[in-house]
Amino acid sequence: MVAKTVGNAVTRNTVRRRFKAIAHDLLTEVPTGHDVVIRALPAAAQAGWPSLLGDVSRSFARGVEKAA
Repeated sequence: MVAKTVGNAVTRNTVRRRFKAIAHDLLTEVPTGHDVVIRALPAAAQAGWPSLLGDVSRSFARGVEKAA
């Protein structure tokens, strides 16, 4: 679910699909028994794919380090 503050329905669905694709590739790095929550901020609507991928990848790496 992406909050209405991100944009209209088309924009929110685009952001949701992008985050879903990114998370699908990165979930193998999450240790078993841990949950991941990604919150889309309004700036995500204007961010490009490489920017979103880099931001989420760095966040996943930090989370995995803390979980270990």
